[in-house]
Amino acid sequence: MRLIPATELKPLLTGPGEIALIDVREYGQYGEGHPFFAVNLPYSQLEARAPVLVPRLSAPLVLIDDGDGVAERAAGRLAAMGYSDIRIVEGGAPAWAAAGFTLFQGVNLPSKTFGELVEHAMATPSISANELVAMQAAGEDFILLDGRTAAEHGRMTLPGARHCPNAEMAYRLPALGLDPATRIVVHCAGRTRSIIGAQTLRNLGVSHEVVALENGTQGWELAGLTLTRGQEAEALPDLLAAERVAQREAARALMARAKIARLSPGDLAAERRDASRTQYLFDVRTGAEFAAGYIPGAIHAPGGQLVQATDHWIAVRGARVVLCDDVGLRAATTALWLRGMGHDVAVLDADAGAAGADFSVPAPLAVPDIPAIAPAEARERMARGAVLLDLRASAKFRAGHPEGARWAIRPRIATMDLAGATEVLLIADDPTVAAAAALDITDQHGLTSAHVTGTLADWRAAGAPIIETPDDPPDQGRIDYLFFTHDRHSGNLDAAQQYLDWETGLIGQLDEQERGALRPELSLPG
Repeated sequence: MRLIPATELKPLLTGPGEIALIDVREYGQYGEGHPFFAVNLPYSQLEARAPVLVPRLSAPLVLIDDGDGVAERAAGRLAAMGYSDIRIVEGGAPAWAAAGFTLFQGVNLPSKTFGELVEHAMATPSISANELVAMQAAGEDFILLDGRTAAEHGRMTLPGARHCPNAEMAYRLPALGLDPATRIVVHCAGRTRSIIGAQTLRNLGVSHEVVALENGTQGWELAGLTLTRGQEAEALPDLLAAERVAQREAARALMARAKIARLSPGDLAAERRDASRTQYLFDVRTGAEFAAGYIPGAIHAPGGQLVQATDHWIAVRGARVVLCDDVGLRAATTALWLRGMGHDVAVLDADAGAAGADFSVPAPLAVPDIPAIAPAEARERMARGAVLLDLRASAKFRAGHPEGARWAIRPRIATMDLAGATEVLLIADDPTVAAAAALDITDQHGLTSAHVTGTLADWRAAGAPIIETPDDPPDQGRIDYLFFTHDRHSGNLDAAQQYLDWETGLIGQLDEQERGALRPELSLPG
Protein backbone atom coordinates (compact mmCIF):
# COMPACT_ATOMS: atom_id res chain seq x y z
CA MET A 1 0.00 0.00 0.00
CA ARG A 2 1.18 3.54 -0.75
CA LEU A 3 2.10 5.64 2.29
CA ILE A 4 1.89 9.40 2.54
CA PRO A 5 3.52 11.45 5.31
CA ALA A 6 1.30 13.82 7.27
CA THR A 7 3.35 16.81 6.11
CA GLU A 8 2.74 15.90 2.48
CA LEU A 9 -0.98 15.26 3.01
CA LYS A 10 -1.80 18.47 4.88
CA PRO A 11 -1.66 20.91 1.93
CA LEU A 12 -3.53 18.48 -0.33
CA LEU A 13 -6.63 18.67 1.85
CA THR A 14 -7.51 22.14 0.59
CA GLY A 15 -5.78 22.00 -2.77
CA PRO A 16 -7.40 21.67 -6.19
CA GLY A 17 -9.17 18.47 -7.12
CA GLU A 18 -10.82 15.85 -4.98
CA ILE A 19 -9.57 14.08 -1.88
CA ALA A 20 -11.14 12.15 0.99
CA LEU A 21 -9.37 11.74 4.33
CA ILE A 22 -11.03 8.69 5.88
CA ASP A 23 -10.49 7.90 9.56
CA VAL A 24 -11.07 4.15 9.86
CA ARG A 25 -10.87 4.09 13.64
CA GLU A 26 -14.02 3.42 15.63
CA TYR A 27 -16.31 6.29 16.62
CA GLY A 28 -14.99 6.63 20.17
CA GLN A 29 -11.38 6.71 19.02
CA TYR A 30 -12.17 9.20 16.27
CA GLY A 31 -14.05 11.50 18.63
CA GLU A 32 -11.14 11.68 21.04
CA GLY A 33 -8.90 13.26 18.43
CA HIS A 34 -8.79 13.46 14.62
CA PRO A 35 -7.65 15.82 11.84
CA PHE A 36 -10.11 18.62 11.13
CA PHE A 37 -11.03 17.40 7.64
CA ALA A 38 -11.13 13.68 8.49
CA VAL A 39 -14.42 11.83 8.01
CA ASN A 40 -15.15 8.83 10.19
CA LEU A 41 -15.75 5.53 8.41
CA PRO A 42 -15.13 2.93 11.11
CA TYR A 43 -13.56 -0.31 9.98
CA SER A 44 -16.45 -2.14 11.63
CA GLN A 45 -18.89 -0.45 9.18
CA LEU A 46 -16.56 -0.07 6.21
CA GLU A 47 -18.43 -1.96 3.52
CA ALA A 48 -21.85 -0.83 4.73
CA ARG A 49 -21.05 2.91 4.69
CA ALA A 50 -18.37 3.32 2.01
CA PRO A 51 -20.77 3.43 -0.98
CA VAL A 52 -22.64 6.38 0.56
CA LEU A 53 -19.62 8.33 1.75
CA VAL A 54 -17.47 7.64 -1.31
CA PRO A 55 -19.73 6.84 -4.29
CA ARG A 56 -16.98 7.05 -6.96
CA LEU A 57 -14.57 4.12 -7.03
CA SER A 58 -11.68 6.14 -8.48
CA ALA A 59 -11.92 9.00 -5.96
CA PRO A 60 -8.59 9.63 -4.19
CA LEU A 61 -8.75 8.16 -0.68
CA VAL A 62 -6.33 8.61 2.20
CA LEU A 63 -6.84 6.39 5.23
CA ILE A 64 -5.73 7.19 8.77
CA ASP A 65 -5.72 4.97 11.86
CA ASP A 66 -3.76 4.76 15.12
CA GLY A 67 -0.71 3.44 13.35
CA ASP A 68 -1.90 -0.04 14.35
CA GLY A 69 -2.47 -1.73 10.99
CA VAL A 70 -6.24 -1.18 10.77
CA ALA A 71 -5.78 1.18 7.80
CA GLU A 72 -3.89 -1.53 5.91
CA ARG A 73 -6.73 -4.00 6.47
CA ALA A 74 -9.28 -1.35 5.48
CA ALA A 75 -7.32 -0.54 2.34
CA GLY A 76 -7.39 -4.18 1.34
CA ARG A 77 -11.15 -4.38 1.80
CA LEU A 78 -11.75 -1.15 -0.11
CA ALA A 79 -9.56 -2.39 -2.95
CA ALA A 80 -11.60 -5.59 -3.07
CA MET A 81 -14.72 -3.40 -3.44
CA GLY A 82 -13.17 -1.72 -6.47
CA TYR A 83 -11.66 1.46 -5.01
CA SER A 84 -8.48 2.13 -6.95
CA ASP A 85 -6.72 5.20 -5.52
CA ILE A 86 -5.87 4.49 -1.88
CA ARG A 87 -3.08 5.83 0.31
CA ILE A 88 -2.39 5.50 4.04
CA VAL A 89 -1.12 8.19 6.41
CA GLU A 90 2.29 6.97 7.50
CA GLY A 91 2.21 6.42 11.26
CA GLY A 92 -1.49 7.27 11.56
CA ALA A 93 -2.97 9.83 13.95
CA PRO A 94 0.09 9.78 16.27
CA ALA A 95 2.28 10.87 13.35
CA TRP A 96 -0.21 13.63 12.48
CA ALA A 97 0.16 15.03 16.00
CA ALA A 98 3.93 14.53 15.96
CA ALA A 99 4.10 16.68 12.81
CA GLY A 100 2.62 19.53 14.84
CA PHE A 101 -0.93 19.30 13.51
CA THR A 102 -3.98 19.41 15.78
CA LEU A 103 -6.09 16.36 16.58
CA PHE A 104 -9.54 17.80 17.28
CA GLN A 105 -11.76 16.33 19.97
CA GLY A 106 -15.48 15.89 19.27
CA VAL A 107 -17.45 15.21 16.09
CA ASN A 108 -19.00 17.20 13.22
CA LEU A 109 -16.07 19.60 13.46
CA PRO A 110 -16.47 21.50 10.15
CA SER A 111 -20.19 22.09 10.75
CA LYS A 112 -19.89 23.21 14.35
CA THR A 113 -16.89 25.42 13.70
CA PHE A 114 -18.72 26.95 10.76
CA GLY A 115 -21.67 27.77 13.01
CA GLU A 116 -19.40 29.67 15.36
CA LEU A 117 -17.90 31.58 12.43
CA VAL A 118 -21.37 32.43 11.14
CA GLU A 119 -22.30 33.97 14.49
CA HIS A 120 -19.15 36.09 14.44
CA ALA A 121 -19.41 37.12 10.79
CA MET A 122 -23.15 37.81 10.67
CA ALA A 123 -23.66 39.05 14.24
CA THR A 124 -26.52 36.61 14.80
CA PRO A 125 -28.52 38.02 17.73
CA SER A 126 -29.23 35.76 20.68
CA ILE A 127 -31.05 35.81 23.99
CA SER A 128 -30.22 33.98 27.20
CA ALA A 129 -32.39 31.43 28.96
CA ASN A 130 -33.28 34.00 31.61
CA GLU A 131 -34.31 36.52 28.96
CA LEU A 132 -36.59 33.91 27.42
CA VAL A 133 -38.14 33.20 30.81
CA ALA A 134 -38.81 36.91 31.21
CA MET A 135 -40.46 37.00 27.77
CA GLN A 136 -42.68 34.08 28.74
CA ALA A 137 -43.62 35.69 32.05
CA ALA A 138 -44.46 38.98 30.34
CA GLY A 139 -46.70 37.23 27.83
CA GLU A 140 -44.75 38.58 24.85
CA ASP A 141 -45.79 37.57 21.35
CA PHE A 142 -43.21 35.03 20.22
CA ILE A 143 -42.90 31.47 18.93
CA LEU A 144 -40.18 29.11 20.11
CA LEU A 145 -38.95 26.73 17.39
CA ASP A 146 -36.82 23.65 18.06
CA GLY A 147 -34.58 23.30 15.00
CA ARG A 148 -33.51 19.70 15.67
CA THR A 149 -34.92 16.35 14.59
CA ALA A 150 -38.20 14.95 15.89
CA ALA A 151 -36.32 12.28 17.87
CA GLU A 152 -34.14 14.87 19.60
CA HIS A 153 -37.18 17.04 20.31
CA GLY A 154 -38.88 14.06 21.94
CA ARG A 155 -35.93 13.33 24.22
CA MET A 156 -35.82 16.84 25.63
CA THR A 157 -36.90 20.31 24.60
CA LEU A 158 -37.83 23.66 26.09
CA PRO A 159 -41.31 24.13 27.56
CA GLY A 160 -43.59 25.50 24.85
CA ALA A 161 -41.23 24.75 21.98
CA ARG A 162 -42.57 23.61 18.63
CA HIS A 163 -40.64 21.12 16.52
CA CYS A 164 -39.51 22.65 13.21
CA PRO A 165 -36.13 21.50 11.82
CA ASN A 166 -33.84 24.21 10.50
CA ALA A 167 -34.30 23.54 6.78
CA GLU A 168 -38.08 23.50 7.24
CA MET A 169 -38.38 26.89 8.93
CA ALA A 170 -38.36 29.19 5.91
CA TYR A 171 -40.37 26.71 3.87
CA ARG A 172 -43.10 26.16 6.49
CA LEU A 173 -43.25 29.77 7.72
CA PRO A 174 -46.37 30.71 5.68
CA ALA A 175 -48.24 27.69 7.09
CA LEU A 176 -47.48 28.68 10.70
CA GLY A 177 -49.90 31.59 10.38
CA LEU A 178 -47.83 34.02 12.44
CA ASP A 179 -48.53 37.68 12.88
CA PRO A 180 -45.73 39.73 11.24
CA ALA A 181 -44.93 41.17 14.67
CA THR A 182 -44.41 37.74 16.26
CA ARG A 183 -40.83 37.24 17.38
CA ILE A 184 -39.17 33.95 16.43
CA VAL A 185 -36.76 32.26 18.86
CA VAL A 186 -34.78 29.28 17.58
CA HIS A 187 -33.22 26.73 19.87
CA CYS A 188 -31.28 23.48 19.63
CA ALA A 189 -29.34 21.45 22.18
CA GLY A 190 -26.26 23.64 22.07
CA ARG A 191 -25.29 26.34 19.63
CA THR A 192 -24.90 25.43 15.95
CA ARG A 193 -28.47 24.77 14.86
CA SER A 194 -29.76 27.72 16.91
CA ILE A 195 -27.37 30.01 15.06
CA ILE A 196 -27.90 28.50 11.60
CA GLY A 197 -31.69 28.30 11.96
CA ALA A 198 -32.04 31.89 13.12
CA GLN A 199 -29.59 33.22 10.57
CA THR A 200 -31.32 31.37 7.71
CA LEU A 201 -34.51 33.33 8.37
CA ARG A 202 -32.60 36.58 8.83
CA ASN A 203 -30.70 36.10 5.56
CA LEU A 204 -34.00 35.64 3.75
CA GLY A 205 -35.27 38.93 5.13
CA VAL A 206 -38.40 37.65 6.86
CA SER A 207 -40.59 40.29 8.48
CA HIS A 208 -40.19 38.78 11.95
CA GLU A 209 -37.52 39.58 14.48
CA VAL A 210 -35.48 36.38 14.74
CA VAL A 211 -33.05 35.44 17.52
CA ALA A 212 -31.17 32.33 18.60
CA LEU A 213 -31.41 30.95 22.12
CA GLU A 214 -27.91 31.06 23.52
CA ASN A 215 -26.60 27.58 24.34
CA GLY A 216 -29.90 25.79 23.71
CA THR A 217 -31.25 23.14 26.06
CA GLN A 218 -27.91 22.89 27.84
CA GLY A 219 -27.92 26.60 28.59
CA TRP A 220 -31.49 26.24 29.84
CA GLU A 221 -30.46 23.60 32.39
CA LEU A 222 -27.33 25.51 33.35
CA ALA A 223 -29.66 28.38 34.26
CA GLY A 224 -31.41 26.06 36.72
CA LEU A 225 -34.48 25.56 34.53
CA THR A 226 -36.34 22.34 33.74
CA LEU A 227 -36.67 20.79 30.29
CA THR A 228 -39.69 19.02 28.90
CA ARG A 229 -38.99 15.34 28.18
CA GLY A 230 -40.97 12.73 26.27
CA GLN A 231 -43.01 15.25 24.28
CA GLU A 232 -44.08 13.93 20.86
CA ALA A 233 -43.09 16.21 18.02
CA GLU A 234 -46.02 18.10 16.53
CA ALA A 235 -46.63 17.42 12.85
CA LEU A 236 -45.18 20.03 10.54
CA PRO A 237 -47.90 22.20 8.94
CA ASP A 238 -48.69 21.55 5.27
CA LEU A 239 -48.61 24.38 2.77
CA LEU A 240 -51.63 25.35 0.73
CA ALA A 241 -51.31 25.07 -3.05
CA ALA A 242 -50.94 28.85 -3.40
CA GLU A 243 -48.27 28.89 -0.69
CA ARG A 244 -46.30 26.20 -2.50
CA VAL A 245 -46.39 28.25 -5.69
CA ALA A 246 -45.19 31.31 -3.80
CA GLN A 247 -42.40 29.34 -2.17
CA ARG A 248 -41.28 27.97 -5.55
CA GLU A 249 -41.07 31.52 -6.88
CA ALA A 250 -39.18 32.61 -3.75
CA ALA A 251 -36.74 29.74 -4.22
CA ARG A 252 -36.01 30.63 -7.83
CA ALA A 253 -35.52 34.28 -6.93
CA LEU A 254 -33.15 33.28 -4.15
CA MET A 255 -31.13 31.00 -6.41
CA ALA A 256 -30.88 33.71 -9.08
CA ARG A 257 -29.79 36.33 -6.54
CA ALA A 258 -27.29 34.00 -4.86
CA LYS A 259 -26.05 32.53 -8.16
CA ILE A 260 -26.82 28.95 -7.12
CA ALA A 261 -26.64 26.61 -10.10
CA ARG A 262 -29.94 25.00 -11.11
CA LEU A 263 -29.70 21.68 -12.93
CA SER A 264 -32.38 20.19 -15.12
CA PRO A 265 -32.81 16.41 -14.94
CA GLY A 266 -30.91 16.25 -18.24
CA ASP A 267 -28.04 18.29 -16.79
CA LEU A 268 -27.89 16.01 -13.78
CA ALA A 269 -27.89 12.90 -15.96
CA ALA A 270 -24.94 14.28 -17.91
CA GLU A 271 -23.04 15.02 -14.71
CA ARG A 272 -23.74 11.54 -13.40
CA ARG A 273 -22.03 10.10 -16.49
CA ASP A 274 -18.80 11.96 -15.75
CA ALA A 275 -16.54 9.26 -14.34
CA SER A 276 -13.87 11.80 -13.38
CA ARG A 277 -15.98 13.60 -10.78
CA THR A 278 -17.60 12.47 -7.54
CA GLN A 279 -21.22 13.51 -7.23
CA TYR A 280 -23.65 13.32 -4.33
CA LEU A 281 -27.41 13.60 -4.82
CA PHE A 282 -29.25 14.41 -1.59
CA ASP A 283 -32.97 14.72 -0.97
CA VAL A 284 -33.27 17.31 1.81
CA ARG A 285 -37.00 16.88 2.55
CA THR A 286 -38.43 15.24 5.66
CA GLY A 287 -38.27 11.50 6.25
CA ALA A 288 -42.02 11.13 5.69
CA GLU A 289 -41.86 12.94 2.35
CA PHE A 290 -38.89 10.86 1.24
CA ALA A 291 -40.66 7.63 2.20
CA ALA A 292 -43.70 8.66 0.16
CA GLY A 293 -41.65 8.91 -3.01
CA TYR A 294 -38.16 9.91 -4.10
CA ILE A 295 -35.86 10.04 -7.10
CA PRO A 296 -34.01 6.74 -7.54
CA GLY A 297 -30.36 7.37 -6.76
CA ALA A 298 -31.01 10.13 -4.19
CA ILE A 299 -29.84 9.73 -0.59
CA HIS A 300 -32.06 11.11 2.15
CA ALA A 301 -30.26 13.84 4.11
CA PRO A 302 -32.65 16.30 5.83
CA GLY A 303 -31.36 19.78 5.08
CA GLY A 304 -30.85 20.91 8.65
CA GLN A 305 -28.97 17.77 9.55
CA LEU A 306 -26.86 17.91 6.38
CA VAL A 307 -25.59 21.33 7.43
CA GLN A 308 -25.20 20.18 11.03
CA ALA A 309 -23.23 17.04 10.18
CA THR A 310 -21.80 17.27 6.67
CA ASP A 311 -19.17 14.67 7.53
CA HIS A 312 -21.93 12.08 8.02
CA TRP A 313 -22.74 12.23 4.30
CA ILE A 314 -19.91 13.91 2.38
CA ALA A 315 -16.42 12.42 2.53
CA VAL A 316 -14.89 13.66 -0.72
CA ARG A 317 -13.69 17.24 -0.60
CA GLY A 318 -14.05 18.94 -3.98
CA ALA A 319 -16.99 16.76 -5.01
CA ARG A 320 -20.18 18.02 -6.66
CA VAL A 321 -23.15 18.14 -4.27
CA VAL A 322 -26.65 18.26 -5.78
CA LEU A 323 -29.68 18.91 -3.58
CA CYS A 324 -33.37 18.35 -4.30
CA ASP A 325 -36.74 18.89 -2.65
CA ASP A 326 -40.23 19.80 -3.90
CA VAL A 327 -40.16 23.52 -4.74
CA GLY A 328 -36.45 24.26 -4.28
CA LEU A 329 -36.50 26.46 -1.16
CA ARG A 330 -35.19 23.91 1.31
CA ALA A 331 -32.53 22.86 -1.18
CA ALA A 332 -31.53 26.46 -1.89
CA THR A 333 -31.15 27.51 1.75
CA THR A 334 -29.17 24.34 2.47
CA ALA A 335 -27.02 24.93 -0.60
CA LEU A 336 -26.05 28.39 0.62
CA TRP A 337 -24.70 27.05 3.90
CA LEU A 338 -22.86 24.20 2.19
CA ARG A 339 -21.27 26.66 -0.21
CA GLY A 340 -19.94 28.63 2.74
CA MET A 341 -18.41 25.41 4.03
CA GLY A 342 -16.46 24.99 0.82
CA HIS A 343 -18.67 22.64 -1.19
CA ASP A 344 -19.54 22.90 -4.88
CA VAL A 345 -23.34 22.86 -4.70
CA ALA A 346 -26.23 22.88 -7.16
CA VAL A 347 -30.00 22.39 -6.91
CA LEU A 348 -32.02 19.99 -9.05
CA ASP A 349 -34.82 21.89 -10.77
CA ALA A 350 -37.45 19.19 -10.30
CA ASP A 351 -39.94 17.97 -7.71
CA ALA A 352 -38.12 15.24 -5.80
CA GLY A 353 -41.40 13.54 -4.99
CA ALA A 354 -42.68 13.45 -8.56
CA ALA A 355 -39.71 13.42 -10.93
CA GLY A 356 -39.65 10.35 -13.11
CA ALA A 357 -35.91 10.25 -13.83
CA ASP A 358 -33.73 7.47 -12.42
CA PHE A 359 -30.29 8.59 -11.29
CA SER A 360 -29.21 5.32 -9.73
CA VAL A 361 -25.62 4.26 -10.21
CA PRO A 362 -24.14 0.84 -9.49
CA ALA A 363 -22.97 0.64 -5.89
CA PRO A 364 -19.50 -0.73 -5.13
CA LEU A 365 -19.54 -4.43 -4.39
CA ALA A 366 -19.71 -4.92 -0.64
CA VAL A 367 -19.18 -8.43 0.72
CA PRO A 368 -20.47 -11.92 -0.08
CA ASP A 369 -23.55 -12.97 1.86
CA ILE A 370 -23.16 -15.38 4.73
CA PRO A 371 -25.78 -17.91 5.88
CA ALA A 372 -28.57 -16.58 8.07
CA ILE A 373 -29.99 -18.68 10.88
CA ALA A 374 -32.61 -18.23 13.60
CA PRO A 375 -31.85 -18.06 17.34
CA ALA A 376 -33.21 -21.57 17.90
CA GLU A 377 -30.70 -23.05 15.46
CA ALA A 378 -27.97 -20.82 16.87
CA ARG A 379 -28.53 -22.32 20.33
CA GLU A 380 -28.19 -25.84 18.91
CA ARG A 381 -24.93 -24.92 17.19
CA MET A 382 -23.59 -23.27 20.35
CA ALA A 383 -24.18 -26.54 22.16
CA ARG A 384 -21.91 -28.18 19.56
CA GLY A 385 -19.07 -25.67 20.01
CA ALA A 386 -20.05 -22.56 18.04
CA VAL A 387 -19.03 -19.19 19.54
CA LEU A 388 -21.57 -16.36 19.63
CA LEU A 389 -20.21 -12.85 19.02
CA ASP A 390 -22.38 -9.75 19.36
CA LEU A 391 -21.30 -7.01 16.94
CA ARG A 392 -23.91 -4.48 18.01
CA ALA A 393 -22.99 -1.25 19.75
CA SER A 394 -21.40 -1.78 23.14
CA ALA A 395 -24.26 0.18 24.76
CA LYS A 396 -26.79 -2.27 23.30
CA PHE A 397 -24.73 -5.24 24.45
CA ARG A 398 -24.60 -3.89 28.00
CA ALA A 399 -28.36 -3.29 27.97
CA GLY A 400 -29.18 -6.86 27.00
CA HIS A 401 -27.77 -9.83 25.07
CA PRO A 402 -28.23 -13.61 24.92
CA GLU A 403 -26.43 -15.47 27.67
CA GLY A 404 -23.17 -16.85 26.33
CA ALA A 405 -22.60 -14.04 23.82
CA ARG A 406 -19.32 -12.13 23.77
CA TRP A 407 -19.11 -8.53 22.65
CA ALA A 408 -16.87 -8.06 19.63
CA ILE A 409 -15.84 -5.29 17.29
CA ARG A 410 -14.19 -5.86 13.95
CA PRO A 411 -10.77 -4.17 14.49
CA ARG A 412 -10.16 -6.48 17.47
CA ILE A 413 -11.31 -9.75 15.94
CA ALA A 414 -7.71 -10.57 15.03
CA THR A 415 -6.69 -10.65 18.70
CA MET A 416 -9.73 -12.55 20.02
CA ASP A 417 -9.24 -16.02 21.45
CA LEU A 418 -11.44 -18.30 19.34
CA ALA A 419 -9.46 -21.46 19.99
CA GLY A 420 -11.64 -24.55 20.01
CA ALA A 421 -14.59 -22.90 18.25
CA THR A 422 -16.27 -24.95 15.54
CA GLU A 423 -17.70 -21.84 13.87
CA VAL A 424 -18.65 -18.25 14.73
CA LEU A 425 -22.22 -16.98 14.98
CA LEU A 426 -22.73 -13.25 14.65
CA ILE A 427 -25.39 -10.91 15.99
CA ALA A 428 -25.51 -7.61 14.07
CA ASP A 429 -28.05 -4.91 13.26
CA ASP A 430 -26.83 -4.82 9.65
CA PRO A 431 -26.20 -8.05 7.71
CA THR A 432 -23.41 -6.30 5.76
CA VAL A 433 -21.58 -5.62 9.03
CA ALA A 434 -21.86 -9.31 9.94
CA ALA A 435 -20.69 -10.45 6.51
CA ALA A 436 -17.71 -8.08 6.62
CA ALA A 437 -16.67 -9.34 10.05
CA ALA A 438 -16.98 -12.88 8.72
CA LEU A 439 -14.28 -12.12 6.14
CA ASP A 440 -11.85 -11.22 8.93
CA ILE A 441 -12.85 -14.24 11.00
CA THR A 442 -12.03 -16.51 8.08
CA ASP A 443 -8.79 -14.71 7.24
CA GLN A 444 -7.49 -14.51 10.80
CA HIS A 445 -8.95 -17.60 12.46
CA GLY A 446 -9.87 -19.93 9.60
CA LEU A 447 -13.47 -20.25 10.78
CA THR A 448 -16.79 -19.98 8.97
CA SER A 449 -19.57 -17.71 10.19
CA ALA A 450 -23.32 -17.30 10.11
CA HIS A 451 -25.54 -14.31 10.85
CA VAL A 452 -28.14 -14.86 13.56
CA THR A 453 -31.25 -12.90 12.63
CA GLY A 454 -34.13 -11.91 14.87
CA THR A 455 -34.61 -9.82 17.99
CA LEU A 456 -33.87 -10.40 21.66
CA ALA A 457 -37.52 -11.45 21.96
CA ASP A 458 -36.80 -14.20 19.42
CA TRP A 459 -33.88 -15.36 21.55
CA ARG A 460 -36.16 -15.49 24.58
CA ALA A 461 -38.71 -17.46 22.61
CA ALA A 462 -35.95 -19.92 21.74
CA GLY A 463 -35.23 -20.39 25.46
CA ALA A 464 -32.15 -18.18 25.76
CA PRO A 465 -31.87 -16.00 28.88
CA ILE A 466 -31.26 -12.31 28.10
CA ILE A 467 -28.81 -10.75 30.51
CA GLU A 468 -27.61 -7.23 31.24
CA THR A 469 -23.94 -6.49 31.89
CA PRO A 470 -23.48 -2.84 32.95
CA ASP A 471 -19.69 -3.24 33.15
CA ASP A 472 -19.10 -5.56 30.19
CA PRO A 473 -17.49 -4.52 27.97
CA PRO A 474 -15.48 -2.31 30.32
CA ASP A 475 -15.19 1.38 29.52
CA GLN A 476 -11.61 1.10 28.32
CA GLY A 477 -12.64 -1.44 25.69
CA ARG A 478 -15.57 0.52 24.26
CA ILE A 479 -13.82 2.06 21.28
CA ASP A 480 -17.19 2.52 19.54
CA TYR A 481 -18.44 4.94 22.21
CA LEU A 482 -17.43 8.57 22.67
CA PHE A 483 -17.19 9.43 26.36
CA PHE A 484 -16.41 13.11 25.74
CA THR A 485 -19.27 14.97 27.51
CA HIS A 486 -21.49 11.94 26.76
CA ASP A 487 -23.87 12.66 29.64
CA ARG A 488 -24.37 16.37 29.01
CA HIS A 489 -28.05 15.78 28.20
CA SER A 490 -28.61 13.63 31.30
CA GLY A 491 -28.24 16.22 34.02
CA ASN A 492 -24.44 16.45 34.17
CA LEU A 493 -24.10 20.23 34.21
CA ASP A 494 -20.31 20.12 34.30
CA ALA A 495 -20.34 18.10 31.07
CA ALA A 496 -22.81 20.54 29.51
CA GLN A 497 -20.58 23.48 30.34
CA GLN A 498 -17.52 21.61 29.07
CA TYR A 499 -19.30 20.93 25.79
CA LEU A 500 -20.35 24.55 25.32
CA ASP A 501 -16.82 25.71 26.11
CA TRP A 502 -15.57 23.25 23.51
CA GLU A 503 -17.92 24.63 20.84
CA THR A 504 -17.03 28.26 21.50
CA GLY A 505 -13.35 27.37 21.58
CA LEU A 506 -13.24 25.66 18.19
CA ILE A 507 -12.28 28.75 16.20
CA GLY A 508 -9.23 29.27 18.38
CA GLN A 509 -7.91 25.80 17.51
CA LEU A 510 -7.91 26.36 13.74
CA ASP A 511 -4.76 26.93 11.77
CA GLU A 512 -4.70 29.22 8.76
CA GLN A 513 -5.49 26.43 6.30
CA GLU A 514 -8.48 25.13 8.25
CA ARG A 515 -9.87 28.61 8.86
CA GLY A 516 -9.51 29.52 5.20
CA ALA A 517 -11.66 26.60 4.07
CA LEU A 518 -14.74 28.00 5.86
CA ARG A 519 -16.17 31.20 4.37
CA PRO A 520 -19.48 32.25 5.94
CA GLU A 521 -19.72 35.24 3.62
CA LEU A 522 -20.37 32.87 0.71
CA SER A 523 -23.58 31.78 2.44
CA LEU A 524 -25.14 35.23 2.12
CA PRO A 525 -27.81 35.35 -0.59
CA GLY A 526 -26.31 38.43 -2.23
